[in-house]
Amino acid sequence: MDFTVIAHAVEVDHGIKRLSMRFIKKYAAPERARLSAELCEQITKEFDALGLITLPRRLPTSENEFVFVIEKNSPLGQTAAVASSLAALDKLGQNPLPWLFNNYPDARRHLI
Repeated sequence: MDFTVIAHAVEVDHGIKRLSMRFIKKYAAPERARLSAELCEQITKEFDALGLITLPRRLPTSENEFVFVIEKNSPLGQTAAVASSLAALDKLGQNPLPWLFNNYPDARRHLI
């Protein structure tokens, strides 16, 4: 997997880039017929090694879906990391701000 092109595209676009899963698969495993949950997990690990995170946090297996690839150390990346932590705490019933996801119902789905 060589995601240097994606990493450079994110950098050029000020820390965020909207990409299709079809485009990401092209660089991850062009020989594969389709995306699998295991391949998406490997892609996430490769992005992490390059200092990138995605929204939604769990990559979809459909090539027709789009995701945002974000530079992890940017202000937006740090905000997404904090929000993901809150979503994980909420899933465990430990959210210190229980009203938060009532006000933003779509956020939980994308952050977990």
